[in-house]
Amino acid sequence: MIRGKGAELGLLRRAPDFRRLFLATIASGIGTWLATVALVVDVFDRTGDATWVSALLIVEFLPIVLIGLLAGPLIDRLPRRSILVMSDLGRAAVFVALPFADTAAGIVLLAAVAGVATSFFRPAVYAGLPNLVADDDLPRANGLLNSFDNLTWAVGALAGGVLVAASGPDVAYWLNAASFAASALFIVRIRGRLEEGETAGEGHWRELGEGFRLVRDTRPLVAVLFAWSLALVATACVNVAEIVLAKQVFDSGDFGYGLLLAATGVGLAVGSIAAPEWVAERGLRAPYGASILVMAVATAAAAAAPNVWVAALFVAVNGFGNGIAIICNALIVQRGAPDRLRGRVFTFLMSASYGVLGLGMVVAGPLTNLLGAREMWWIAAGVFALAGLTGYVLLGGEADERAAVESAVS
Repeated sequence: MIRGKGAELGLLRRAPDFRRLFLATIASGIGTWLATVALVVDVFDRTGDATWVSALLIVEFLPIVLIGLLAGPLIDRLPRRSILVMSDLGRAAVFVALPFADTAAGIVLLAAVAGVATSFFRPAVYAGLPNLVADDDLPRANGLLNSFDNLTWAVGALAGGVLVAASGPDVAYWLNAASFAASALFIVRIRGRLEEGETAGEGHWRELGEGFRLVRDTRPLVAVLFAWSLALVATACVNVAEIVLAKQVFDSGDFGYGLLLAATGVGLAVGSIAAPEWVAERGLRAPYGASILVMAVATAAAAAAPNVWVAALFVAVNGFGNGIAIICNALIVQRGAPDRLRGRVFTFLMSASYGVLGLGMVVAGPLTNLLGAREMWWIAAGVFALAGLTGYVLLGGEADERAAVESAVS
């Protein structure tokens, strides 16, 4: 494990453009999670209603559903560096405005605008990453990017709980605006291209359909589509009920909510570090299915925990499985789609998965009010188990993965 980590850190020295992208994610990550805690607490404290929490979480990712279905080719057609910079500047402007929002509806609306920018940012990062490192370094690059991004989740979420409890949400909003500005500065300094070359336009709808067909005809991409959509149904139950579990079931207040988010971030970081070595030894099938099953067991255990501290331990285990699964998702798409289609494949898969997540959150808010937070986490554990089995069955062995990709791309 230490050798693998040293190799990942060595990649930062060998690939300066990847290092700049890495620093951009660090710059924005801590501020983002400070603000995430602030947003959820702000809306929940104003309304006392988990349905408003559902609305907030939905609008943060709902734009990716529309962009993936309608605008995915733009990420393959436009310069990806420009997409990243404009996304950062747009999100900075949103968080400058948030301290002046005086209603829950206003907060949700501004969060939706930030969601539009994020919907372009994330697929552009993952689509462009293979052009900044060698293919052999791609698992390490994904692991390093995700592990430190998730460490910022842990640090930012825990600090956010303390900061919001002490001074309210506005300071977190200002800090996040500054973090996005810093991220944009790092991305501007990337010298290499985030795409292989100029892409000739073939008509928007034809380009969109080409991405859809690649997903349909490539078995590993089908595995991601179905397995991760199921996993995000479970995630909807967990995310919406989490603040209720912390503040009402465990009576641990804003700090308890931040603690659970921080535990997830720690687990995600460790899982992201472990994933490249495990994938190198076992391929993608076993790590992918097993990691989601780990999420199932950990979620059930956290639901049964007697207090927030015990729950946080199991939430960290859930994050560990999640971190491995996310790396597998990214590698499956990066190696299963050529560069000229990679952006729209990422956006389509994100669109489909988050569309399911959104529907899950629409239902999860009222169900949390009706059934309770523990019960929602037990439901989530069952859905995670189904997702893990689905991913394992559909992904197939290493030879099957390679043959399916080559057949679909040719």
